[in-house]
Amino acid sequence: MNGTFVSLLLLLMVAVTLVWAFRRLKLPAILAYLCAGIIVGPDVTGWIASPDDYHFIAELGIVLLLFSLGLEFSLPKMLAMRRWVFALGGLQVALCGALFFAILYWLTASWMSALVMSGALALSSTAVVIKQLKESGQTSGRRGQMAVAVLLFQDLAVVPLLIIIPLLAQHSAEGIWQSLGWALGKGIAVILVLLAIGKWVLPTVFKEVAKQRTDELFVLATLMVALLAGGLTYAFGLSMALGAFLAGMMLGESQYRHQLEADIRPFRDILMGLFFTTIGMQLPLAGFASQLHWVLAGLTLMALIKILVIRWLAKQLGEKPINAWGSAIALFQMGEFGFVIVSLAVAQGILAQQYATIMVGIGVFSMAITPSIIQRLDGLLARCFTARSEFPDIEEQVTNQPQPAQAAVICGFGRVGQTVSRFLQAEGIAHIAVDSDPLRVHEAIAGGAPVYYGDSSKRDILKAVGVESAPLVIISFADDLRAIEVLRVIRQLNNEAYVIVRSRDDLRLQQLQEAGASQVVPDTLEASLMLISQILSRSGVPIRRILARLEQERRNHYGDMHGFYPGETTDMAPEKLDKLEFLHAVTLTDNAYAVDKPLLQLGLDERGVAVKALRREGVEIDEPAYQIRLQANDVVLLSGKPQAVEAAENYLLEG
Repeated sequence: MNGTFVSLLLLLMVAVTLVWAFRRLKLPAILAYLCAGIIVGPDVTGWIASPDDYHFIAELGIVLLLFSLGLEFSLPKMLAMRRWVFALGGLQVALCGALFFAILYWLTASWMSALVMSGALALSSTAVVIKQLKESGQTSGRRGQMAVAVLLFQDLAVVPLLIIIPLLAQHSAEGIWQSLGWALGKGIAVILVLLAIGKWVLPTVFKEVAKQRTDELFVLATLMVALLAGGLTYAFGLSMALGAFLAGMMLGESQYRHQLEADIRPFRDILMGLFFTTIGMQLPLAGFASQLHWVLAGLTLMALIKILVIRWLAKQLGEKPINAWGSAIALFQMGEFGFVIVSLAVAQGILAQQYATIMVGIGVFSMAITPSIIQRLDGLLARCFTARSEFPDIEEQVTNQPQPAQAAVICGFGRVGQTVSRFLQAEGIAHIAVDSDPLRVHEAIAGGAPVYYGDSSKRDILKAVGVESAPLVIISFADDLRAIEVLRVIRQLNNEAYVIVRSRDDLRLQQLQEAGASQVVPDTLEASLMLISQILSRSGVPIRRILARLEQERRNHYGDMHGFYPGETTDMAPEKLDKLEFLHAVTLTDNAYAVDKPLLQLGLDERGVAVKALRREGVEIDEPAYQIRLQANDVVLLSGKPQAVEAAENYLLEG
């Protein structure tokens, strides 16, 4: 078997395993590719002894990445965020780059190495930061918007850096300035040519391609345009990435933008993964271990400088301290383009391998800790900027303000709690809310909401807000275990209150009821009921009958909604699947054990399984009587936990 094929197969196996493991640990896939490169590289297993064999293919990943970046470039968006993009983003790159350059030039005495490394360190990770901001729901907030604006400018700053680095290979200052001038002239000419092609040629090409309604042709045309544009700039002695970026930018405002982006993504992601594995292959582990102290020192210095500079700039632009610190902390790391810049500089011979090793180490460590930092950012900022001491003792808070007798109590003042409060207020129903998020309480109090700071699982807190006399208590947060704690405390203080508990689903419905919940409202099931009500209404079913059906379902504890047919895909987390009830149809064969036996004799209830229905000769019998005898070819619809259903099926068929 061909050695290159075997090497590539081993690389894919390692990469797939590590990407799976890293995603389970909620770490960026980029780090998995780097580690895969280290494992298959010459310093560990030696499966791939010559990383240069894959270098050209890996570079195509950079071309497609810049093409995608151009597609996402939106001039209207840039202008709408110009204050943050150009002021905050531009000054951040300039100031951080200047500070890093001064320090690195003092340490290395090489202005070219210092320039390359300072450019890489000034950039942050677009992929990691935006993904984490989306997952933590911070993208639409002020801090998230500021961070996105800075990342947008940083992405633009990559393009000139990728153009300049090959020119730095000139050894004399005079030669470099001459090359820069010549490159600027060629760059303007290429841009004009590409703009002309983009305006008069590409729209016609893609219009004709789209008319054919062939996915393969569209993909091929997209790849052709990206590579042709890169090849054109390369022919002029400029970076291929510049041409790809310009081509993407020209197509970014067209109606084909989203289709182009979707088509290019698989190729881009695979080739970018290969690019990062080649970086890992070139990382000397022995050298990395000896440079570890420099890696940690560099990581600390980079984080401090970037955080302080971004915080200071945001403050100068009139931003609140909490938002200034939040956006600064989110952008402390080195980004994926830093690896691209370092790799290109090493290939051009202007950055020593020992410096590249340190830079890769800084990038790996900083990106590894970024997800956990961003996930905890809201809580950290809330504790730092809205200290608990800002709020007086809750008894003092309640005592100092006149409170209505027998007010409803809302435990948790998140989105659902606030919505409940607004509706109660609109109906003139007295209520008090308690929440343990100091920042949220601070903002809500400023807006006039009847909310107090405190932990609703604490007995003294609940006594202070009047749970002992409250006729109604609402637990609005969707944490079942915490809700059970709160319920137990509520029932110690007031056994008569009607307690409504919000839950994500019905997995702990019985536990919540046993803890004292008068009514449990599962988000998933209630959403299904609302969907059903809309469908029945549009189908002409009278509203009175719809309401009666919904109320019957709630009184029956959502009995008809328990159990569903499993499939290959589901929106449920894997760890929750075993706790749900599945539906499964079992067809009885002629020699099945259960044939000619009554349901009562089979004792399926004792096995944790219920018979929801029986289909016989095309006729369905809902909730069949226990006396009914099963026949061959009957279809028995079972409901229960997955393992119990599987065991019951074997029992019905084999005994």
